[in-house]
Amino acid sequence: MIAWFARNPVAANLLMVVILVAGIFTISQRVPVETFPTTELQYINVTVPFRGATPEEVEQTISTRIEEAIYDLDGIKQLTSRSSENVSRVTIEVEDDFEVKELLDEIKSRVGAINTLPVEAERPIVQQIESRRETISVVVSGDLPEKELRQYSEIIQEELSSLPGLTQIETSGARAFEIAIEVNQNLLNEYGLTLQELGNAINSRSLDLSAGQVKSERGEILLRLKAQSYTQDDFEQIPVLTRPDGTILMLSDLAIIKDGFEEESLNTRFDGKPSVELEIFRTGDQSAIDVAQRVKDYVAAKQSELPAGVSLSIWRDRSKSVNARLNTLVTSAIQGGLLVILLLALFLRPSIAMWVSLGIPIAFAGGMALMPEMGVTVNLISLFAFILVLGIVVDDAIVTGENIYSHLNRGDNPLDAAINGTKEVAVPVTFGVITTMVAFVPLSFIGGGWGSFYSSIPLIVIPVLIFSLVESKLILPAHIGHMKKLNAKNDNKLVQYQQKFAKGFEDFVMKFYKPALKFALAHWQLSLAIFLAFFLFVWAAVSSGLTRFIFFPRIQSEIARATVVMPEGTPFELTDSYVERMTEAALELKEKYREEDGDSIVEHIFSVSGYGGGGGAVSSSNGLVMFEITAPEERESEITSAELVNEWRKLIGPLPGVESLTFRAEIGRNRDPIDVQLRGSNIQRLSGAALEVKDILGNIKGVFDVSDSFSKGKQEIQFRLKPQAETLGLTLSDLARQVRSSYFGVEVQRIQRGREDVRVMLRLAKEERSTLDGLNGLLIETPVGAKVPLEQLADLSYGNSPSSITRINRQRTLNITADVEKETADIEAIKRRIHQETSVILENYPGVTYSLEGEAREQEESTSRLTISLYFVLFAIYILLAIPFKSYIQPFIVMSVIPFGACMAIVGHWIMGMSLSVMSIMGMLALTGVVVNDSLVLVDYINQQRRKHGESLLDAVLHAGVRRLRPVMLTSLTTFAGLMPLIFEKSTQAQFLIPMGVSLGFGILFSTMVTLVLVPLLYYKAAQVKHYFKGKLA
Repeated sequence: MIAWFARNPVAANLLMVVILVAGIFTISQRVPVETFPTTELQYINVTVPFRGATPEEVEQTISTRIEEAIYDLDGIKQLTSRSSENVSRVTIEVEDDFEVKELLDEIKSRVGAINTLPVEAERPIVQQIESRRETISVVVSGDLPEKELRQYSEIIQEELSSLPGLTQIETSGARAFEIAIEVNQNLLNEYGLTLQELGNAINSRSLDLSAGQVKSERGEILLRLKAQSYTQDDFEQIPVLTRPDGTILMLSDLAIIKDGFEEESLNTRFDGKPSVELEIFRTGDQSAIDVAQRVKDYVAAKQSELPAGVSLSIWRDRSKSVNARLNTLVTSAIQGGLLVILLLALFLRPSIAMWVSLGIPIAFAGGMALMPEMGVTVNLISLFAFILVLGIVVDDAIVTGENIYSHLNRGDNPLDAAINGTKEVAVPVTFGVITTMVAFVPLSFIGGGWGSFYSSIPLIVIPVLIFSLVESKLILPAHIGHMKKLNAKNDNKLVQYQQKFAKGFEDFVMKFYKPALKFALAHWQLSLAIFLAFFLFVWAAVSSGLTRFIFFPRIQSEIARATVVMPEGTPFELTDSYVERMTEAALELKEKYREEDGDSIVEHIFSVSGYGGGGGAVSSSNGLVMFEITAPEERESEITSAELVNEWRKLIGPLPGVESLTFRAEIGRNRDPIDVQLRGSNIQRLSGAALEVKDILGNIKGVFDVSDSFSKGKQEIQFRLKPQAETLGLTLSDLARQVRSSYFGVEVQRIQRGREDVRVMLRLAKEERSTLDGLNGLLIETPVGAKVPLEQLADLSYGNSPSSITRINRQRTLNITADVEKETADIEAIKRRIHQETSVILENYPGVTYSLEGEAREQEESTSRLTISLYFVLFAIYILLAIPFKSYIQPFIVMSVIPFGACMAIVGHWIMGMSLSVMSIMGMLALTGVVVNDSLVLVDYINQQRRKHGESLLDAVLHAGVRRLRPVMLTSLTTFAGLMPLIFEKSTQAQFLIPMGVSLGFGILFSTMVTLVLVPLLYYKAAQVKHYFKGKLA
């Protein structure tokens, strides 16, 4: 096939055009653009709303029953339930290799079969947790009443929804609509009504009802009763009771109807003004950039139509970061590509360099053409994959082109040189590409929080490498084979300069490299000792802790946030005042860091008082403030996000009485650096142990923002029936139902109004629910119809209800979390100290166990997967080398460069002043398949010299070293050159990708010396040993 394509340039060119056109069409028409790849999360949620219930009630009646129903299903990795006020959430973490849809169906079946859930609880919602695709937010703000602001936001949401491609828009930071019917207990008694009877009256008169049809000569006519109430006025006009004198008692005579919002307190502000946020998500194959642009165009046009005092603002525009990241990586790719072409032009003739470098767009186009089939989008990770493979993709073309170039220099006809030169290296080049692909395969199975993001890298790298192999074997020979024969007389100036460089390089090889290699072979003990000493030195530096390892480095974000948590039951006004104080401190920062153009690096400030409870629930004791920060490359100030947040922390100062105040300004923090999880059945022992663990963490240098998940919760009044109540036939269930109806309320109806589901709640008037006297005097109806004050039927006592209850694998848990100064603290030493001291204190708390979760757990799991992946890659590479060599020993000679490649990657981190991280390790894993390629070609060449040309062992080794030096240097330099712009990139968008690039780039660059010296040396000694033992056996 190589010869056929070489002799048929039309076929080769048509193949090239088809690949290029397919790639260009696909990337421009069929591949959506997003910031990060959308991944299928291995989690399932079971949510059961139970309005008005306490956390303990939710735990006992819902959470534990769901746990018991599903805990024994196959595929469950961890079962977590969180019981909070009004809602139960059970989260199932699915095993990595288990099909989520299969488990989802099983859970739906098991949960649907539970028939003991409370009647008042809503139907369970079972669904897989999906990765959200937030693209941009629009904030409607102004000094307006809450209801008026919501009306404007609904208009905006309706108009946005009518734009092409905007199908998923959600309201955030706003209370739900509610129609409250509040009645006076005395009036109810006066007319002999109960809340239940009043609710029945409302339901019987506020309804839409089909009444059948009339079949007439003109056809069928539907009969329908339309009397559904939708507004305050509608409900006020509902007749409730007809008096003996014939007059009608209307609902407005008995109750105050409020068409407003739920009673929970919530205050959302944007730049200091009341606001409502509309979050816009992209769906399907939509481009984040296109969606955001439509929204921005709408906002720009709509602003002028709004009345004075109402403004529309863009908030958290993710497309900005998408554009910035795309520009960063595309620029890096272009710069790297130019460097690769320049290097090729230096070592090879410009015409050959041009054809070799053409392999880059052809291979990239092939990879792009397959992106939709691979389920890959244009995102930060996929673009990084293209940059990662930029220098590698021409390796096979370099080896092939350089071999053809050697044949041309010997005077061969261009076509013969192309065919013979390609065939000579076809086997080692092909197996070299396969080893590279094999090394990238495990990245698809790393799993974990960040491992899933990197799984798309092999889906780009492998197709690109396949197409590069096709190009180097079928297209490249056809191009070079029909060049004009080399003729020094016709060379232009550029070619002459290149020839001078090539001649100088050859002189260097003969004068310096060949004598050095001969010396190394002659003094093999010294040579091996030097390599071994270097290897031991590097790994001693790592194992001793001199080289820092940070599982995930801290990368500054363009969003800063502070979350304040107050004790449960804290008045909303106090929480709101603290949020105001945090906002004022952010405003001070905004003024302080205003730049010469008048803009500040602190942009919009968004705050929410009463938000941030479990699962995003409304909670009067929580508050959140966040602001946008100008990207580092766009601002004049050198201050980092972390430094800005530390200054913000100081400006806020101490907040008396807070349970925790935490700050975040970093990218990719999925879990806490320190997370000590305590498990046990006794809540008192758990809370006692948690306090002591908090003290341990608080006394460790470098650990800060220590908090725990335990809260005493709100004060509660507990009821116990008196004997008198039981003699009247009253049960505790009857009592709880009537008290709940009076105070929390009864949902008498739920109506659809526009986009909103609006609850109609019937309850006692607010002033009657605000005092203990009102509670004591609450009239309870007994089974015989008598109405008795509550204080005569039940004893009331005070207690505390936890704000939420978390159970993991059916055990109650508490988590103590903290942040760490990663740049200075020794995280491993901190973990060892936590283990030691926690083990000691738990001796005083029988039944309480602990484990390190958060980043520690993720690190342990990722390390395990990476270790297994390394074994797989090494074994696969050995097999792929043994097959073409037909040897059990020679693969080990080729693979000897792998540990030194890892050492060189570590040296690269030293040079860059970087700590090792999980991305560094991933880069080293990929490096194992790339770094063996040059050694493979070198050993194959030695074998050919000995078998085909009958050279002696020494001559074959020296000849191969001299002959393969140029392609080895070229492949190493082009790989490093392709990655160099990314490695030295300073933008935020590239920071967490750089460690992987450093491992691969520096590992390949510095391991060149190992390939050119150690591999020939090991081959030489292995052959001598083999010859020695053969002689002995003979």
